[in-house]
Amino acid sequence: MQFIFFETISGVICYCTASMLLVRYLLSTNTKNPKNSHKQLVSICGFIGIVFHTLILRDFLFTPAGINLSLTNALSTVAWLMAVLLIIASLRQPVENMGIGIYPFAAVALGLQNLFPENHIIIPYSAELSITEKPLEIHILLSFFAYSLCALATMQAILLAVQDNYLRNKRLRGFIRVLPPLQTMESILFQLLTLGFILLSLSLFSGIIPLENMFAQHLAHKTVFSIIAWLIFGNLLWGRWRFGWRGQIAIRWTLSGFFFLMLAYFGSKLVLELIFHRV
Repeated sequence: MQFIFFETISGVICYCTASMLLVRYLLSTNTKNPKNSHKQLVSICGFIGIVFHTLILRDFLFTPAGINLSLTNALSTVAWLMAVLLIIASLRQPVENMGIGIYPFAAVALGLQNLFPENHIIIPYSAELSITEKPLEIHILLSFFAYSLCALATMQAILLAVQDNYLRNKRLRGFIRVLPPLQTMESILFQLLTLGFILLSLSLFSGIIPLENMFAQHLAHKTVFSIIAWLIFGNLLWGRWRFGWRGQIAIRWTLSGFFFLMLAYFGSKLVLELIFHRV
């Protein structure tokens, strides 16, 4: 237990350090000529936080009775995935600035996971089966990745909204100067949305087989909200391809889609677990 507490504190400190370094970098008066070493230090702190976060998830998720996907464990898993995807994406795209929201979120999720450890076994172990013979596990894995990518896209949309507002008001100072050009920011947004939409589609399709009736009473709201989110993201991508949608339209549709996606999983999970004590 002491070791878990040490891992938690260490992970939270690393995430908070990465976030504070990033804030300091973004507010620096020297953002016109940023130092790569500073951004690398942010990534290193974030990566170390991910390592400690991984150790915590291993202990909390995988129990002798099965995989424990309680509300706090699911929240922590999504936060961990967002941090991992951010580190990976930053190797090829200028997305490091999204860490200003992701790292604090990961720190809070990690803290909540340890403060409110819930036992909510959802998947019993079946060691004799291969991963391809575990449709429910595949569905949940795809759902986590889809949610995390859509959350990253939402974070990018928020940054894009702030950048667009500053540019409209001709306030070209502070952290706006370190953000990529508006077209690059929009391009990254739609890349994330496309990947998230593909995984969300696969997640919905993969849920048909193991869940049998996705519109059962305790799954109906989750399914309906997920489909609404899928339709919103799909319509946005179609509008981008057909009409060249961008700017405020893209931002509003992205935020709307993620709102329903958040209701689909965490909203329904909050109600079922904390109020009705069900899966």
